[in-house]
Amino acid sequence: MGLKGFVEGGVASVIAGASTHPLDLIKVRMQLQGESHVPNLSSVQSCRPAFALSSTANISLPTTLELPAPTRVGPLSIGVRIIQSEGAAALFSGISATLLRQTLYSTTRMGLYDVLKHKWTDPDTNSMPLASKIGAGLISGAVGAAVGNPADVAMVRMQADGRLPVDHRRNYKSVVDALSQMSKQEGVASLWRGSSLTVNRAMIVTASQLASYDQAKEMILEKGLLSDGIGTHVAASFVAGFVASVASNPIDVIKTRVMNMKVEPGVEPPYKGALDCAVKTVKAEGPMALYKGFIPTISRQGPFTVVLFVTLEQVRKLLKDF
Repeated sequence: MGLKGFVEGGVASVIAGASTHPLDLIKVRMQLQGESHVPNLSSVQSCRPAFALSSTANISLPTTLELPAPTRVGPLSIGVRIIQSEGAAALFSGISATLLRQTLYSTTRMGLYDVLKHKWTDPDTNSMPLASKIGAGLISGAVGAAVGNPADVAMVRMQADGRLPVDHRRNYKSVVDALSQMSKQEGVASLWRGSSLTVNRAMIVTASQLASYDQAKEMILEKGLLSDGIGTHVAASFVAGFVASVASNPIDVIKTRVMNMKVEPGVEPPYKGALDCAVKTVKAEGPMALYKGFIPTISRQGPFTVVLFVTLEQVRKLLKDF
């Protein structure tokens, strides 16, 4: 029963992740908008005149160059801009990392949640209290995130690469190349950069997503609103997607920025850690910056959750005799 749950969850997660990858990429690009550190900013902070003037001339020249604030655009505009500047294929940048992440992270969390669900379900009533569902989600999310963090870091970097200046791009060829280069250039520990954020986010997402799906599905069936079919699965999935998006977006923004930051020898990193990133983000962009990318998040989380659970239910039916 335990192995079967891992297989079912893994198949559903890979299909859901691959089909919604462009929406996830747009979400990452939006979350990185407005970061206070800009590559090569120091090269334009001090601009000296290229010619000398007489000391008696009463002429003052600017010694600093003011850069205009970047225009913040919505998800549709970002999608169009990506296609125009990088090509339609760019919407699937980092797809190999997404597939690896779903294989490691989601397979682990879905399978472990299924194991805990069967262990903690009351055999007499065949039900599981909401608190137990949340607890199972927190545990399985934490374990899954720890396993899948390297793929998560690679995915964020590959998705964000196109927004960087050409000379600052990492140009990873695949998720294997990304993991190899990070290990060589930044050390093996870089593969778990932002892991505390990844674990926290995964705990919140898994607890809110899986628990709310099971709870919503049970309520729909108990009240006789719908029969146990695709209609019920879709309705419960939308509830789960919305709850997970609201709960996880602030941590997701910080996680994305910490994972994407470029650390160079002898140069102070943009953020010292998750808390420092959160403080700097709120100070520079306001508290609502923590919900930056919420529209693409929920636009992605909704379809992802629907595809995930509808596929999961179908895979369960196919494998019920095994």
